Amino acid sequence: MRLALITTNLSGGGAENVLLRIAGLLGERGHEVHLLLLENRIDHAIDPGIRVHALTASGRRHAKGWLGKRIAAWRLHRRFAQLQADGEFDAVVSTLPFADEVAALARLPRLWHRIANTLSAEIGALELVDPLKAARRRARYRSLYGDANLIAVSEGVARDLREELGLSGSNIVQLANPLDFARLRRLASAPVVGLPTVPFVVHAGRFAKQKRHDLLLDAWRRAKRQELLVLLCQPDSGLDALVHRFGLAGRVMIAGFQKNPYPWFKCARLLVLCSDHEGMPNVLVEALACGTPVVSTDCPSGPREILTGSLACCLVPRNDPEQLAKAIAQTIASPPPVASAIDRFEAAVALPGFETLPARWRAPKGN
Repeated sequence: MRLALITTNLSGGGAENVLLRIAGLLGERGHEVHLLLLENRIDHAIDPGIRVHALTASGRRHAKGWLGKRIAAWRLHRRFAQLQADGEFDAVVSTLPFADEVAALARLPRLWHRIANTLSAEIGALELVDPLKAARRRARYRSLYGDANLIAVSEGVARDLREELGLSGSNIVQLANPLDFARLRRLASAPVVGLPTVPFVVHAGRFAKQKRHDLLLDAWRRAKRQELLVLLCQPDSGLDALVHRFGLAGRVMIAGFQKNPYPWFKCARLLVLCSDHEGMPNVLVEALACGTPVVSTDCPSGPREILTGSLACCLVPRNDPEQLAKAIAQTIASPPPVASAIDRFEAAVALPGFETLPARWRAPKGN
């Protein structure tokens, strides 16, 4: 299979990391994988078998407005045509809304949009501060994704697309994000500079409203734990202000973005996810694969699909710092068994779904 994967850039985000993982795993299975970056920004390590094509000079960004999208689409169409001269692509997959819009404008063949978040939750949060902007975004998503071929990263995302966005005419396929557990555990054993020498709890996620660092820090203040709280995100003055606001100076370590976060997961006593919304939070599966217990808000969507059976006790309501503090203490004291809850995310189980994309693609009615 010849596959093209498209995203905005490879900055330090979870969606970008998953895309690289999919590319690498498909390459290992003998497929020809091309990764097209609308912007030449790369923070992640790239497997040598992945062919990377960046459409701008190093570090240069595209404008995200009407004109910027069309310039990016022209560049993408031109580069794609050059690659296609060596053979047709069996499937083209874009990830993240800007890349989805650009790929659609470029009119690429056999295109899938991979949806990695609950879009209605994003729109709902925006509606609280700017209802008109929220309405425009909903209309834009419906126009972009209506009658399209969509990959939903979880059952919750698929349901959100059908029921909340009203995309009943779209061809929606649910595919779990694949993980190579053996490779992950090897990486988890790699030596790391800067790893704390004292017991710690870890949170991994960029400093953004969705990730709710304010909720985490409030819960940590209430929990009065002796461990160090480690935040795997880039330093930010706003985050520093939150740490001081909750009186946690000296009890929180901002460790920066980590290309290999798995030793941090493996050595932590607990990993906490406290987002208001996600698509399928891979960090929960990764921590559990490292043998580390987790606590998560029961946000849409993903955590409830991962933390099943004995792990259901690790879910707490959103926006409840007191319950989050209690769950942190209880899970550290008595972590539940992982059992086989994460087996379906193993690459051997999850990856074949991506190989079925050529047969499952449907020509949009407008074509």
